[in-house]
Amino acid sequence: MSYDGTDLSGFAEQVGVRTVMSELRAAIERVVRQPANLVGAGRTDAGVHAWGQVVSCDLPDHTDLGGLQRRVNRMCGPEIAVRDWEWATDPEFHARYSAGSRLYRYHVLNAREHNPFVARTAWHVTEPLQLWAMNLACDPLIGEHDFSTFCRRPKVDHGERIRSMRRLVFHADWKVVAGDVPGLLRFEISANAFCHQMVRSIVGTLVEVGMGKLHAGDMRGILEQRNRQFAGQVAPSHGLVLWEVAYPVGTPTARPH
Repeated sequence: MSYDGTDLSGFAEQVGVRTVMSELRAAIERVVRQPANLVGAGRTDAGVHAWGQVVSCDLPDHTDLGGLQRRVNRMCGPEIAVRDWEWATDPEFHARYSAGSRLYRYHVLNAREHNPFVARTAWHVTEPLQLWAMNLACDPLIGEHDFSTFCRRPKVDHGERIRSMRRLVFHADWKVVAGDVPGLLRFEISANAFCHQMVRSIVGTLVEVGMGKLHAGDMRGILEQRNRQFAGQVAPSHGLVLWEVAYPVGTPTARPH
């Protein structure tokens, strides 16, 4: 499924505000006339978008998936769209825990003037960025590391175990986006999982490298500090897109996406 997160208060349900899950669940329940317990592949913050979010849920056996998709999209559009829907062949399938990797994209408009056509989906940075330096600084991110420097630690109640911030990053790089928007840059990063604000914190730090405020060679040391104080600014949420969720080959998936 895809959504424009600009006017939504994130993905997960929260009391008293509109979120992706609350809108989607309400629409599904209205069609199938029974409670729906939805599980998402990844939680996105307020303002973050998605193209390839995956959600799993239990539905009555007789549900017409095509009809459900059309009706849900009429109720949730244009902000939210279910792009496809399939039956799961494995009752243990879980949108989050069955996933093998996630791919995020972040867009930066590196131009002197703003562009209204990408204002909702790209961070406008006016200072010229050195793309080669930003790509060089991506190299230390590849592999399995403790990303505490770039993660917002979750609150832990007394007696609870502190969650690990170790993540396995498969790929990370910057590219110029070819097309009709001069100065549009795209950062892509894929990993087995991400912790809270990890991508936005990495992007903010890499942009400071591109500005010359940090050197590409500083990135490894920043990562190894495991301390948020050494990271750069957290990039704005509206430039981030959950682009794809991948599942291991042979996983019997069937879910709305």
